Amino acid sequence: MRINEDLTRPVIVHAAKLDWVPSPSSGVDRRMLYRIGGEVARATSIVRYAPGSAFPRHVHSGGEEILVLEGTFQDEHGDYPAGCYFRNPPGTSHVPASKDGCTIFVRLWQYREGDETQIVRQPGVGAAAPLREGAEAARVLFDDGKERVLIEDWRPGSTVIVENQRGLEFLVLTGSLTVGSEQLGPQSWGRMPAGEPLEAGVGSEGTQIWIKDAPLQHPDVLQMPA
Repeated sequence: MRINEDLTRPVIVHAAKLDWVPSPSSGVDRRMLYRIGGEVARATSIVRYAPGSAFPRHVHSGGEEILVLEGTFQDEHGDYPAGCYFRNPPGTSHVPASKDGCTIFVRLWQYREGDETQIVRQPGVGAAAPLREGAEAARVLFDDGKERVLIEDWRPGSTVIVENQRGLEFLVLTGSLTVGSEQLGPQSWGRMPAGEPLEAGVGSEGTQIWIKDAPLQHPDVLQMPA
């Protein structure tokens, strides 16, 4: 399966308008944003857990990065409410589930060699980041020099420009944006190749946005099984 695999072109996906696709685990469905591969894939998705659903124990051979969008995601290590961000590096494992249901944003098999940092950022946690023009709050979820992950709140009616030296990926969490001719709402996801800045007009209610500043694929990205 190949979905939005061309990393040299900008892409915007209005994920909230996509159909849910069942996963192999009952009660767990996906909206696929980017994918190369079958059930084991280099992938970016929005995943919905029905109340009481779970996924069997599995090892993250290629690493896993998650932002909880709605509800509470759970595993044997604890509860992760909406706004929680965590990274499970290659070699870690868990049994993901949700007692009451949840929706999460997930990136799989996009780790690079040597990235072994495991973190959990609870909602609202993260060092304050410098504010770009149009932003009223910004915090760093992760920054190791190779990639920088932030959540920012942008002021209503502002125009925000995010410079792009390495590559950008973003997900609208709340509110609305206008990018070119596109109207973006919650769960709208975008990706911009290096050299193409993100220029967005913010709607009247403001917006919260997740941003990753990093190569769209690391040169030393982990190799998937043949």
